[in-house]
Amino acid sequence: MKNTIIGFALSASLLLGAGAAQAQIAMPAASPASTVTQKVGLTDVTVNYSRPSLKGRSVGAEIAPYGSIWRTGANASTKITFSDEVSIQGNKVPAGEYALYTIPGENVWTVILHKNTKHWGDGGKEYKQEEDQLRFTVKAEKNPRRAESFTINFANLKSNAADVELLWDNTVASFTIETDVDSKVMAQIQEQVVKGNNVAPGLYASAASYYYDTNKDLKQATEWMKKATAQDPRFYWLYTLARMQAQQKDYKNAVKTAEKSLEGARAANEQAYIRMNEKSIAEWKKMK
Repeated sequence: MKNTIIGFALSASLLLGAGAAQAQIAMPAASPASTVTQKVGLTDVTVNYSRPSLKGRSVGAEIAPYGSIWRTGANASTKITFSDEVSIQGNKVPAGEYALYTIPGENVWTVILHKNTKHWGDGGKEYKQEEDQLRFTVKAEKNPRRAESFTINFANLKSNAADVELLWDNTVASFTIETDVDSKVMAQIQEQVVKGNNVAPGLYASAASYYYDTNKDLKQATEWMKKATAQDPRFYWLYTLARMQAQQKDYKNAVKTAEKSLEGARAANEQAYIRMNEKSIAEWKKMK
């Protein structure tokens, strides 16, 4: 009986010890992990990083020291991933994941895309410059709004480009990512519209709008938009067609098309298109 009691006691103590070893206290991270993803053109760009805060320290001295390689965040190296090939500072960068390092400076920052993503932090003695994919420099500019926590942000979005901003304290360093959009869109138009059978009106309208927005063949764009609106006279497609006609100085037909668009916009209570059509009709009537 005594041995049985001792056995129970030992088992209980082992279970309690195992439980204590596994127990953890959930606490906020000093440098919380963050992921930011942005569609740039047709390409997904994702940044995974940890966000340190100043906490009374100064950039360039106690943290992110000037002249030294920095992990561009905290903990593991920051990772940036491109779903397709991109262009940075005029340099082609293949699709894939890279470690994003920087060398901060008072007036200039060096930005590094590094192929070895396994390093912890800045890589230390294991970092090899020959494993860099790309190095370039950017200006360090004054940030009008002080950033207590390090922030990576996407700004100035265009149809095929965006700026990546690195913000901390009163400094912002940024670089531009450009993506190939035109060849991808044109390949789809060729396959689905030019060579397509029983083309849906939405495809005609998309192809026409792309041609119009990128200053390609305006006559072809007009033809496609006419086909789209003949099958489905949506007021916003009609307004785009009217603009195409006006650009070719066909003001008479532009007014007629805009009047149809206005009628549809009023039925849908779309105030913006009502105003745009009314303004355009008034202008184009003077041009007839």
